[in-house]
Amino acid sequence: MKLPGPDHPITITPSGKHIRVLAGDLVIADTTHALALKEASYPEVLYIPRTDADLKLVEKTSRTTHCPYKGDASYYSIAAGGKVLENAIWTYETPFPAMAEIKDYLAFYPDKVKIETVAG
Repeated sequence: MKLPGPDHPITITPSGKHIRVLAGDLVIADTTHALALKEASYPEVLYIPRTDADLKLVEKTSRTTHCPYKGDASYYSIAAGGKVLENAIWTYETPFPAMAEIKDYLAFYPDKVKIETVAG
């Protein structure tokens, strides 16, 4: 386990935006409670509360990865519109203590789903 610091900063802040995630025309998640995670020089990632996602459309896969800063990630596929979007979601179900804020949140691959900011 590594701790974020000056050589590898990680910040987690409320996004302050209304975010909607779509698979085709189907809404997978809709929230005003997203967290924005910015890690070192990587692009910002929005984490969506599980409670604001339609979990009936997702299925856990066997894929896992390890981040020395966040912990072990689990992956989910989305079944929508007659298609399966393999490993389109990742989540840290038991993140390291420094990243506890993202427990019970989901992140979506923007090349597999549409992540949009809702005006208003």
